[in-house]
Amino acid sequence: MRVPLLTSDFIDRAELVYGDRIGVIDEPDQPARSLGSLTYRELARRGRAIQAGLDELGIGVGDRVAIVSHNSARLLELLYAVPSSGRILVPVNFRLQAEEVAYIAEHSGARVLLVDPELETSLSAISAEHKFLLGEESDDALLRFEAQPRPWSEPDEDATATLNYTSGTTARPKGVQLTHRNIWINSVTFAMHMQMSDRDVYLHTLPQFHCNGWGLLYSAAGVGATNVIIRKIDGAEILRRVEKHGVTFAAGAPAVWNMALDAAAQLDGEIPGHGRTRIVVAGAPPPSRTIARVETELGWEFNQIYGLTETTPLLTVNRPRAEYDELAVEDKATLLSRAGVPGLGTRAKISDSGEILVRGNVVMGGYWDNPDATDEAIQDGWFHTGDGGTVDEGGYVTISDRKKDVIITGGENVSSIEVEDAVFSHPSVAEVAVIGVPDDRWGEKVTALVVLADGQTATEDEIIAHVKSKLAGYKTPKAVEFREDIPRTSTGKIQKFKLRQEFWEAGQRQVN
Repeated sequence: MRVPLLTSDFIDRAELVYGDRIGVIDEPDQPARSLGSLTYRELARRGRAIQAGLDELGIGVGDRVAIVSHNSARLLELLYAVPSSGRILVPVNFRLQAEEVAYIAEHSGARVLLVDPELETSLSAISAEHKFLLGEESDDALLRFEAQPRPWSEPDEDATATLNYTSGTTARPKGVQLTHRNIWINSVTFAMHMQMSDRDVYLHTLPQFHCNGWGLLYSAAGVGATNVIIRKIDGAEILRRVEKHGVTFAAGAPAVWNMALDAAAQLDGEIPGHGRTRIVVAGAPPPSRTIARVETELGWEFNQIYGLTETTPLLTVNRPRAEYDELAVEDKATLLSRAGVPGLGTRAKISDSGEILVRGNVVMGGYWDNPDATDEAIQDGWFHTGDGGTVDEGGYVTISDRKKDVIITGGENVSSIEVEDAVFSHPSVAEVAVIGVPDDRWGEKVTALVVLADGQTATEDEIIAHVKSKLAGYKTPKAVEFREDIPRTSTGKIQKFKLRQEFWEAGQRQVN
């Protein structure tokens, strides 16, 4: 017997087994009316009402619904409801500029666009067949409690569930098609490796748009854990939510946990969640001293994963094994600084050129409307991660170099080519190379190396302000250095490896 693996399985089970349990505690401080606390039964009921509302608008199976929003319960319920009905949700990074959002809305062919009220003005020029502000307006437009939604007549686990746009080696983001099967296997595997259960309280320190919150919101529903929404990340507020709601589990980029460490240093007495909370870190491997501080200063369990949007994302897992229990904190931190071993059902190997290749059920269905990019990424049954590294005899992967021109800063992918285009559009710039340099707070810091045109002048602040007018803030260089020239190969290609070598210790690991 073969039963399709669908995202609806998670919310259906939550409603059946944990219907009276609080499924989500919404962010109290937001422009829209907070939904407060909703049980899983209420979440499932609202999801069906959303599906009925989409029916009424004529949005059919396979149609795209885009949403640009900070973390919220409404985004959470859409991640449950929209794919469950055979439609495709497009969660868009709320930090993007209007031009970038417009491209994604157009490229995905979104018929419905939902916008966070905080972004109403900045995204006012973007149109869609149906456009609503998230909150009371979207509730009025979509919630049809009196109607039964049309069932998905031919559910297919290989159908696209979400389109997640990611920066890569081109200036334009690519739409990653994550299938129901991708999401199902990622979420179940993630929950198993992190030992999630109905005793967990999961804090959404991770952006929900980012690879569907790494799929952990589906994991939470499947095991009956409570979701706690936090809209804007602040170290002191994270500690307050951990204390108030009894948070046991959270995930995010190293920058998030640096904020929590800074906030904890200002507290007297025991740290909230001490001995109870465990965190998952990805986006860039943090220094081992940061890992040690999580255990000694917060008393939280540190876990690391490695993955990409194209892999839903979970590829490798590094957890504190029983064998580490008697080790000194520093020795344990060194072991946990590796990317980890492949998750259940995933395989990894190193190509002849040193690139990490993977295969497994979490690898995307392909890039939306971009077969050439799909064929380039997936060759002979292996996905090319674009990262260089090694695999030791125990199967542990270590990331040593980013072969693609991608910088990961604060957990966000930044295309160096896209930033270079923006810098080069400044009239005083003759040449530019954008690289990531190590930074304890952000993991990698976007840095522009600039050669000015003859007779032209510009300051660091002027270049940064120029780029900020064109791109999202997190893509804007944190530093600009002016150079006499930029090294190139005999064919004119910029030698970014040599440029990075100046900033990375002994030219060894090229990621931070």
